[in-house]
Amino acid sequence: MASHEILNSPRDPVQYREYKIILQPDHFQTAQAFVDFWKVVRHTAKKFDVHVKEADDAFVSNVREVLFFDTEDFALYHNHFILRLRTHYRGGWPEGIPELTMKFRHPDFEAAAAIDVRPATPGGAARIKFKEELLPLRESLGGIRSIFSHNCVLAMPRERLNMAVKDLTSSFPAIKQVEANNDAPVKIVNDMAVEEVQVDVGELHFGGGLSGKTSVSVWRTRKYEKAFCGEFAFQCRFDSADKLHKENLKRAEDFYKTLQLDAFDWVSLGTTKTALVYQFGTAPGVSGGE
Repeated sequence: MASHEILNSPRDPVQYREYKIILQPDHFQTAQAFVDFWKVVRHTAKKFDVHVKEADDAFVSNVREVLFFDTEDFALYHNHFILRLRTHYRGGWPEGIPELTMKFRHPDFEAAAAIDVRPATPGGAARIKFKEELLPLRESLGGIRSIFSHNCVLAMPRERLNMAVKDLTSSFPAIKQVEANNDAPVKIVNDMAVEEVQVDVGELHFGGGLSGKTSVSVWRTRKYEKAFCGEFAFQCRFDSADKLHKENLKRAEDFYKTLQLDAFDWVSLGTTKTALVYQFGTAPGVSGGE
């Protein structure tokens, strides 16, 4: 379905479930960390009869630069919007046009679904993704909570991001609800450029056609080349959640909750990659922090 044909309403279907676990940065000193964590994943998968399909290039590193943009007072973030630019690198050089993602994230399904994330100028180049993201509980291992993410992804040359709020709202009308100063500049959050190193390890199969593409990654500051978090994630795509078997969904959730316990010395609770870039961490009372 082309992006301009998508209706944004509480009836929009969620077609992705992405399970995420933030990992402690100290483990990620060499590429061996990816292999070591994957051993834990395989161990947990065996407990639940989850089939592991490893990719031929499972531990070949993919490198991306990740930049977040916001106003000086983080008006987007505090109103549940995130603006992110990712650039793929190959052999040390940028590859292709960077990918701009504008997302609205909220724990309430209807609030997330109701936001029209389409760009002002419709076209086939924009992709709309509506995801349910599953996260550990904030203060204990072995649990699960969810947040809904309504995203618009499109190609955007980096130099076009020298803009003010008024330029951003003319491109993404949904951001008008932020009611920020129209002349406020939009700039790189905390002047932090992130280097993401990721391995796309393969797939986890939970039965009944439910499978998840799996990755392990580390985020480092480009300025200091210092890791500040890792992440394990697997994302399941489906046409309709109503057609998924409850038994297979339960297997995926049980696997995810048990993995947190099996990897207890890896897991970092109470934060997300985005919150760490914003340097909020686990600070209480911060809205939009995920």
